[in-house]
Amino acid sequence: MGFAFRYSNTITTMRILLTNDDGVYAPGLAALGHQLRHLGEVVTVAPATEQSGVGHSITYLTPLVPKSIHRDGRHWAWAVEGSPADCVKLSLAELMVDQPIDLVVSGINSGLNAGINVLYSGTVAAAIEGAFFGVTSVAVSLEHNDDADFAAAAVIAKNVISQLIQHDETQGGLFNLNIPTAATETARPVKVVPMGLAQYGRRYEKRLDPGGRDYYWALWSEPKNPPDEMTDLAQLREGNVTLTPLHFNLTRHELLEQMTTWDLRG
Repeated sequence: MGFAFRYSNTITTMRILLTNDDGVYAPGLAALGHQLRHLGEVVTVAPATEQSGVGHSITYLTPLVPKSIHRDGRHWAWAVEGSPADCVKLSLAELMVDQPIDLVVSGINSGLNAGINVLYSGTVAAAIEGAFFGVTSVAVSLEHNDDADFAAAAVIAKNVISQLIQHDETQGGLFNLNIPTAATETARPVKVVPMGLAQYGRRYEKRLDPGGRDYYWALWSEPKNPPDEMTDLAQLREGNVTLTPLHFNLTRHELLEQMTTWDLRG
């Protein structure tokens, strides 16, 4: 049974736009789509190929061509040769403009998007794009594991999202949901916490290509200092699910007020 929404005097089933950054054929996308159909009608528009780490990139110099992907003889999803943000922008501005979308869900990403990683994440960027349009948007990520249980993670995501959208305060909001492996094995609490700001240790491994030229391979390491216990990074270490409300307004309002008195001149 899907959620019902009222438009004017008409009752209609909630329409959900599903996307990701791992590509239209990723197992996390399929698992999440299966569960979200318990909440309403799901329209899937996702990148044709993996777009991990592209952040909020938008395609301007090449055309965006949505290709219909069929399963069992019927349309299943649209594949777009572009970024996750492209998929959401194209959907809300053109593909679904005559059929209102009530909820945007991005995921399930293979790998957590917590702490400062939200700045690089294509998964989170897709949700941000949905929030730009005033649509409630949720990014969903699962801890990377060779045996990752996307089906179990999708159930957790569906349960959290179904509770989240029942609160009026969440309408048009932006949320980041992270699920550790432990939570797919045994029931774990959902912690509503801020994103951690710990600086990850960033290293590069220098290598030589067959032509003798240097190239560099990015490596990741844990932050040097342990994260504050009341952040997403710390709670995920404890095996808890984390939910973080985000916003995309980057203005430092407290400094803005001071700066208006500085009499700056060009």
